[in-house]
Amino acid sequence: MKTIGIVGGIGPESTIDYYRLLIAAGHTQIIINSVAVQGLVGMMTKGDTTGVVEYLSEATNKLARAGADIAIIAANTPHIVFDEVQGRTPIPMVSIVEAVAEHVQAAGMTKVGLLGTGFTMRGRFYPDVFAKRGLVVVPPAAADLEYVHAKYLGEFLQNQFLPETREGVLHVIDRMKEELGVQAVILGGTELPILLRAGEHNGIPLLDTTKIHADAVLKAAS
Repeated sequence: MKTIGIVGGIGPESTIDYYRLLIAAGHTQIIINSVAVQGLVGMMTKGDTTGVVEYLSEATNKLARAGADIAIIAANTPHIVFDEVQGRTPIPMVSIVEAVAEHVQAAGMTKVGLLGTGFTMRGRFYPDVFAKRGLVVVPPAAADLEYVHAKYLGEFLQNQFLPETREGVLHVIDRMKEELGVQAVILGGTELPILLRAGEHNGIPLLDTTKIHADAVLKAAS
């Protein structure tokens, strides 16, 4: 059994979900390095991707020094710099974006929506990876994107998951189905599956990136 290293704390509740999923699958060799989410958000807000790369590279290298054989970053937004971090890390890493792209392709879907932080929804890292497989990823309309981003930073990362926010996000998903014609919606923030526990909404599959990522690293570590 390979030891899985997790860069966690981005935020804490979703890291707990990763841990539970791995333990439930019988994988007990796990190391968690918890980092400061607000520091990362601050660097992302300033556009300091160099700082993000250095911070996350040190985090993954600590996991390697602690004995991890394989590593994951337990969040979507930091995957903006995944390739750069992997290039500085001596152990293999499993990408959440690649895992979700493989899942979408296997399900026979071609166009999916994306929710997450504004950094994720505006970023190119999901669309670029998916395009290599002939898949299309679309964010919500501008007003809905700003709404979800504000809730993400103001509530989800503070471990607040309110019923009224759940309803608001579900309305965003309805509009993505009706206006954009998506076949599924990627919950591209690992706090979103905590807010939206159901696997679908009004016939639209809600893709739990935490579970998909956990399954992928379990496969890689077997």
